[in-house]
Amino acid sequence: MFASVAIAAALTLSACGGNSDMAAEVTEEASVGTIVDVAIGAGNFSTLVAAVTAADLVETLSGTGPFTVFAPTDDAFAALPAGVLDALLLPENKAVLAQILTYHVVSGMVMAADVKDGDVATVEGQNVKLSTMGGVTVNGAKVTAADVMASNGVIHAIDAVILPPGVDVAKLLKK
Repeated sequence: MFASVAIAAALTLSACGGNSDMAAEVTEEASVGTIVDVAIGAGNFSTLVAAVTAADLVETLSGTGPFTVFAPTDDAFAALPAGVLDALLLPENKAVLAQILTYHVVSGMVMAADVKDGDVATVEGQNVKLSTMGGVTVNGAKVTAADVMASNGVIHAIDAVILPPGVDVAKLLKK
């Protein structure tokens, strides 16, 4: 909705005359929010936004960055085994949730065209494996929408939730 208002305002400004280059700059800056803002507006990251909120990572992912986020879609979260998502969102599992979410984040801005095959360090501290064979993948999860720009980085939608080595979500269900 914010983007619609910004675009409408920019069209109104440019229709009034004046410097059209300046109106274009204002539109671009006003229409691109932080990674969190863009995820909220995209419509297919509702579960990710809820998880980021539960893990107290909103402020971090709204920070200066730049960050590259390999963002699981709502369908990716829905594909987790029954009960896992609900367990992850419980306050007592906040640390595990934060670990999983930061495993999806890389420092710096990595555009899809710049991806090279190999390991890349995540904000969580462990590496993810990037591959370009048959399209960009991260630990085998396919990038389904690439280069979604934000003011503090870029989002690549992925079709699976990737888990850091050592995280066993089945243990969460046994608690």
